[in-house]
Amino acid sequence: MPPDPRIDLFMSERRRLAGLAYRMTGSVAETEDILQQAWIRFADQDPAQLDSVPRWLGAVVTRLCLDFLKSARVRRETYVGAWLPEPLVAGRAPDAERSWIVSEDVSIALILTLDRLSPEMRAAFLLRDAFDYPFDDIARVVGRSPETCRQLVSRARKRLVGSEPPPDGAPDHSLPIVTAFWHACRSGDLQGLIDLFAEEIEVHTDGGGKVPAAINVLRGRRRAAGLFAGLARKAAFPPPPVPSLYRINGAPGFVTREPGNVLQTTAIGIRGDRIVAVWIVRNPDKLRHLAGLVEGVA
Repeated sequence: MPPDPRIDLFMSERRRLAGLAYRMTGSVAETEDILQQAWIRFADQDPAQLDSVPRWLGAVVTRLCLDFLKSARVRRETYVGAWLPEPLVAGRAPDAERSWIVSEDVSIALILTLDRLSPEMRAAFLLRDAFDYPFDDIARVVGRSPETCRQLVSRARKRLVGSEPPPDGAPDHSLPIVTAFWHACRSGDLQGLIDLFAEEIEVHTDGGGKVPAAINVLRGRRRAAGLFAGLARKAAFPPPPVPSLYRINGAPGFVTREPGNVLQTTAIGIRGDRIVAVWIVRNPDKLRHLAGLVEGVA
């Protein structure tokens, strides 16, 4: 039996579709599920009858994402503490399956900015930005008029333009800073942390109400340094060696086991020679997809 040509067509678009679904949902699990649903629908199609396979697939994925966001709205409204997307973790040289982590913009800062947009605004912006959809096609996907979609995209762009540029996640540049951060926060070196942090640093800690975590986002280097120094003082064990460095949504970071056997990812946003953000995910529901890494995590 000859191979199904639809498989190659779908796989050629999978990277962009994964980036689209993740930026819409912020969920690794939902991204995989949505891609599976999209493939099932595409497998019933004759590609020759479609005007554009990429646009058809993009429309299907976007509609599935919108359905998910509508069903998740109540859960998000009652979410405990700061919300962060499920972390995308890859080695310093990501494998082919996860290459879209660094080839697509899935930075935590971008996901948080997109999350402040309405689902329809997010969808309209991403379809225009990622797939260069005409506004007539965007209108059919999101159920609004073309003129309304044009306005949604314009508003989204203005909000994104006002956001900070993505931090520098290049491993060679970030390794000394990340290593210094690890030693300072694990030894409780308050002044060392202050020297590493930018004045405007933000620390987001997502426990989802399932494990201990800061409820609010901490802003300012003295407050952030005080948090990590305080945690070090409470620790009943000597500082462990620097763990393996991963890319977490393109940013350098760690995957660790913390007291209480809590799995945690720590992503570090760096700009210039200062840390501008620390994003910590501890919610076990958001870390299930990292089961393959657990064996090697101390």
